[in-house]
Amino acid sequence: MKFSNIKFLTLTLLVVLTSFQSYAQINKAEIIATGLTCSMCSNAINKQLKSITEVDSVGTDLNTNTFTVYFKKNTVLQPKVLKNAVEKAGFFVGSMVVTMKTDPSKIQNNSVKTDAGTFIFIDAKNPITSTEASYQVLDKGFVTQKEYKKLAKTYAKKDTYNVENENDYHLKSIK
Repeated sequence: MKFSNIKFLTLTLLVVLTSFQSYAQINKAEIIATGLTCSMCSNAINKQLKSITEVDSVGTDLNTNTFTVYFKKNTVLQPKVLKNAVEKAGFFVGSMVVTMKTDPSKIQNNSVKTDAGTFIFIDAKNPITSTEASYQVLDKGFVTQKEYKKLAKTYAKKDTYNVENENDYHLKSIK
């Protein structure tokens, strides 16, 4: 009897702890790569993205150089891992849009800390909902250099944006 109570409590605790982890989990990422000139270039990126253990599948649109990355269930992955994979293939990220579900009750000061880094929502005009939504990552290396220069001026008053912490991700909601 005593052993089954311990087993029950352990199982309950495990379920409770794992349920808290999903308050900002990325389900999909759409990456537009720059510098591609041929289908062999896209193959190199595709191969690097598929080598990431958390990746379930990768879809490629050669017309727009877009790679849609789907993740395995209940995995945590920082966006910088995807950026590094594209760079390892010899190219750059021109744009990254992540799709995730966020728990608004976990957001403090327009940000949420997760195992995948700190997500900072910089367009406070759009309320964060508990439904799945898409956000563009606006940090250096996740947009073109030209775009980053514009964003650096726009968000000059945002302390966290100017620090360029590699574990902070500034997100703007996509409608």
